[in-house]
Amino acid sequence: MDSLEKLKRLRSLGKIEGISYLLLLGVAMPLKYFADLPMAVKVVGWAHGILFVALCLVLFQVWRDRSWTWKRAAMVFVAALLPFGPFVIDERLKAEEDASAG
Repeated sequence: MDSLEKLKRLRSLGKIEGISYLLLLGVAMPLKYFADLPMAVKVVGWAHGILFVALCLVLFQVWRDRSWTWKRAAMVFVAALLPFGPFVIDERLKAEEDASAG
């Protein structure tokens, strides 16, 4: 798999991971605390955790293959820790993807 495909995978995984984070914070946590349904956090939390680890692995591959600076990789990592962060950083990743493809 070439580095452009890995970058596309990083963008896609970032969006999915970002959605899972928003679901965890906006749906599962309120269900746990207001509806006494802790299973929601367990299920969504596990899914989000797996997606986050996958995102980190793909980020490492992209960092290595595209020779990113540590600052650039750290920016993507920190964005994954913030609500809506993956969607904000996606614009920059799309610009890099478009520049590489064109």
